[in-house]
Amino acid sequence: MLETFANYAWQIWATIAVICLILELGSGDLFLLSFAISAAVTAILAFLGAGIYVQLLVFAVVSILTLLLVRPSLLKLLHKGEDKRDSNVDALVGKTGIVTEDIPEDNFGRVSLGGDDWKAKTVDGKPLKRGEKVKFVSRESLVITVESI
Repeated sequence: MLETFANYAWQIWATIAVICLILELGSGDLFLLSFAISAAVTAILAFLGAGIYVQLLVFAVVSILTLLLVRPSLLKLLHKGEDKRDSNVDALVGKTGIVTEDIPEDNFGRVSLGGDDWKAKTVDGKPLKRGEKVKFVSRESLVITVESI
């Protein structure tokens, strides 16, 4: 059994590398990429005739090194600038919407904005009538603040 493994070791390591790469495509967290790199390096060593213990040692060492050194660098590169990007409702700040329910003086009404209906109040407390265009200024929880355009 061990002799059979030794004869086909480089093919087994190459298969492990390919499987890890395919699984990595589904996860996207670059964790399995470390094992794919390690298996590829080990496949090359196995092809060159390295023994099974050397292969296992190289696989373990390269896995640890890529997890500690390569993966964090790739994650930073992959997610560069993401923390500065607005998402969800914050991405709507500055967009225009339409009053769908009158906003009385110093009270709440409704505004259609970004395909959703929001509870809204005005910046200055002035009333707004249904159908008026407004600009999204800010939000507090689920209530947005708008101003007339």
